[in-house]
Amino acid sequence: MKRTVYGWGRQPRLQADVDAPRDLQSVRDVLAQEHVTIARGSGRSYGDAATASRVLSCLSLNHLLAFDESSGILQAQGGITLDEIIRFCLPRGWFLPVTPGTRFPTLAGCVAADVHGKNHHGAGGLSASIEQLEIILADGTMVDCSRRARADLFWATMGGMGLTGIIYAAHVRLQRVQSAFLDNVSVRTSSLAETCRVLRDTQDEFPYSVAWIDTLRQRGRGAGHVMLGSHAAKQDMEQDVGPNLGPDLGPVHRAPRLSVPELPMSLVVGPGLRLFNTCNYRRQWRRRVRSKVHYDPYFYPLDAVAGWNRFYGPHGFLQFQFVVPFVDGEAVISSILERTNRAAPCALAVLKTFGDHPTGPLGFPIPGFTLALDFPRSQAIEDAIHSATDEVIASGGRVYLAKDSVLTKDQLDAMYPRIDEFRHLRQQVDPTQRFRSRQSDRLGLT
Repeated sequence: MKRTVYGWGRQPRLQADVDAPRDLQSVRDVLAQEHVTIARGSGRSYGDAATASRVLSCLSLNHLLAFDESSGILQAQGGITLDEIIRFCLPRGWFLPVTPGTRFPTLAGCVAADVHGKNHHGAGGLSASIEQLEIILADGTMVDCSRRARADLFWATMGGMGLTGIIYAAHVRLQRVQSAFLDNVSVRTSSLAETCRVLRDTQDEFPYSVAWIDTLRQRGRGAGHVMLGSHAAKQDMEQDVGPNLGPDLGPVHRAPRLSVPELPMSLVVGPGLRLFNTCNYRRQWRRRVRSKVHYDPYFYPLDAVAGWNRFYGPHGFLQFQFVVPFVDGEAVISSILERTNRAAPCALAVLKTFGDHPTGPLGFPIPGFTLALDFPRSQAIEDAIHSATDEVIASGGRVYLAKDSVLTKDQLDAMYPRIDEFRHLRQQVDPTQRFRSRQSDRLGLT
């Protein structure tokens, strides 16, 4: 059937043939045809990783298959969203071990991007909590893989952008929680140097850490708020909100409270952004503030506004997320901000740290600082990001493929030293290159 496929971070919209299988056999029927395809979930990747001439929508493969209450291991099909998983597991006293900044991606999409969260410095990426994957290869066979069985396929799939096969199901080890709230400490900083220092100094003290920074100010660029969090204990919540949280440990998240229509122009402009940043920075006048925060605004602040990307207008937005080693990381970030500020105002800047954890050949995290920058899309900012990417490469860093839409093949090869290992595995499991996307074609992966 014909359907419009929306790219989340960029427009214009893309037309493609879309297949929507509802079970294993219908997936195999699609793969038996001659066309090439890429599996697609919610389409929340910011670039062209889930767009192709033909797309296989996996949203109907969204069932919970099994759950072990004692160990917290959940087996679920790849088309289920994080939103649906939370609604199931939180009332039972469990939560996602790792979560990105939105709850709307599918589980398979999160595996394909090996997503990370605010706790990577301690917990690692999603791959650290995946016990097993069930993958449908290009020839239609179902393969189970883990760290012990078919480990090469397991690690190539974690972060492999859907190019090794269709992620039919995953076994995820959830984490036990006592409430739906977090203890949050917000630290106001006065410069990029102080923001980086607070993030590094608190890594052993708090499971979660993230910083919003102001990149537009003339003096003190990089000042902001560092938010340090840990899951609240039940006894602490009983003191704050009453003697009985109820059987569901507190309220589960609600639907978005605001919806943005399609707009003919961008509302994200420099003067408005500078005013917003100033007000946001000054709303906390004390250096250190402690509070109890529900998990929804802490992990998913933008999910409160449906279609928030439409604020950027018909040309969409571009996110540039990179990681640089701790050594000289602050200087590299400062140089990149100087470069990108000359091209376009940054609408949102989020800084975190990564720890030292195993990854696959296309795994993004390395120990260091990771910065995500959102810009209204334009040729000027694309050119600036191309140049900034060369700085990232020179520092020993890399760019996140789930957010990429402008990398070149040469830049990819320079920043991912295990890229040939990935290409070799792909040749083994998909010799005719049935799985491909616009991104994989652009980067020379297909």
